[in-house]
Amino acid sequence: MSLVKTWYPPDAAAEKFGVSGGQILEWVAEGLVRAEQDGEKVTLVNIDDVRIEVEAMVNRSG
Repeated sequence: MSLVKTWYPPDAAAEKFGVSGGQILEWVAEGLVRAEQDGEKVTLVNIDDVRIEVEAMVNRSG
């Protein structure tokens, strides 16, 4: 059992990594970040998936 919080609201995940909430939702739409949804609304995103995408974005820009 993991003791680390792995699911965050999209805005909290965006703030944690310094990216826009829109970017995170785009990654969800592309299937790159797992998410829990309530109808059409994304309620939680997997922070490990977000971390991977942020790292990939940094590596592409550097």
